[in-house]
Amino acid sequence: MWMVTQRSLGGPEVLEVVRGDRPHPVVNEVVVRVRAAGVNPVDALLRSGFLRWLGEPPFTLGWDVSGEVVQVAPGVTRFSVGDEVFGMPCIPHPANGYAEFVSVPSRHLARKPAGLDHVRAAALPLAGLTAWQALVDTAGVGAGDRVLVHGGGGGVGHVAVQLAKSRGAEVVTTASLGKHEFVRGIGADEVIDYRAVDFGSVVAPVDVVLDTVGGATALRSLDVLRPGGLLITLVGMGDERLFARAAELGLRCSVLTAEPDHAGLAALADEVDAGRLRVHVAETVPLHDVARAHGLIDAGSGAGKIVLVMD
Repeated sequence: MWMVTQRSLGGPEVLEVVRGDRPHPVVNEVVVRVRAAGVNPVDALLRSGFLRWLGEPPFTLGWDVSGEVVQVAPGVTRFSVGDEVFGMPCIPHPANGYAEFVSVPSRHLARKPAGLDHVRAAALPLAGLTAWQALVDTAGVGAGDRVLVHGGGGGVGHVAVQLAKSRGAEVVTTASLGKHEFVRGIGADEVIDYRAVDFGSVVAPVDVVLDTVGGATALRSLDVLRPGGLLITLVGMGDERLFARAAELGLRCSVLTAEPDHAGLAALADEVDAGRLRVHVAETVPLHDVARAHGLIDAGSGAGKIVLVMD
């Protein structure tokens, strides 16, 4: 099969497309022929060495996958050969998603939403599970809540805006000016250009903040929370200042990293099929041009997700 590997840490140029062995499943796994694979900011952080979950190269990146089951190992009862599935298997351990075939635990997958093709289905798992586990599982967002989503035009952000709206919340989001029309179109009630305005000076108190930025943005977000409010940060692990300040103000603060979860994937599929969730793909890139996909991620200017398609 064709797959992506890297032999050193660095920029997008370290990514190589090579021939490799097709995987063989062990008990409770299925082999999926990957039709599309999502590219996420965490992939770029691992490629560069900023994060070291995967140890030293060589390794293959990628967790978001969508495709068809082509082999089923003993112990699997949920899928049969030919089923269309999507998921975010194994994270933070390698899933090797940048490849034509992957072998993964069956309970890390769900049936692909009928309303999505493989490209958009591959864009959903990591972003969708992050937003779902933050807003639904952790915060329990519901009708009457005010939610601030930082980066509403990004991969996680654009899903979070829609999930909060579908659960009856009022949604405020920060986004660059070029993304304002996009985030309003997916349901944001209030949009703030973070480059032109200090959001802390204009946002009325909110119940929940979903922080995708960290640093000073996370700290300032505490000041717009109502008493007893909750800040969920995706990038603040180890930020002792953030947790100390939250404690001083009597606020709650949690760090979240998405976990494989077939129930959450199924719930996201229901949202899609009910018309409450749209997945936006900024650009598709052929597998052989994976370095360009990572260049787009490093630039960070697109709305929605970057997806690799198997060619």
